[in-house]
Amino acid sequence: MSKIEIFTQPGCPYCVHAVGLLRSKGVEFQEINAPHGSAEREESIRRSGRRTVPQTFVDGTCLGGCDDLMALDRAGRLDALLGKA
Repeated sequence: MSKIEIFTQPGCPYCVHAVGLLRSKGVEFQEINAPHGSAEREESIRRSGRRTVPQTFVDGTCLGGCDDLMALDRAGRLDALLGKA
C-alpha cells in the first residue's frame, strides 16, 4: 500500500477539494495541518519546492496541488499513482 500524505491549511477551499478527491478514491492518507509559519509548512515547501497548499505526496513523490490532482484524475492516471491500479 502506498504512503499518501497531504499538507493542508484550515479554511483552504483547494485543500478541502483535494482531500475530498482522496476520500472519494477510498485510499488511506495522512492529512498534515500546515498553516503559514508552521514547521509542517516548511517541511512541505522543502519537499515540494512549492509554497502553496495543498501538496500531496505518494511514497515521497510530490504529485502537486489540487489542480494537479484533478488533472491526473481527469487523465485517468491518479488511481495508479495512488496504488489503486
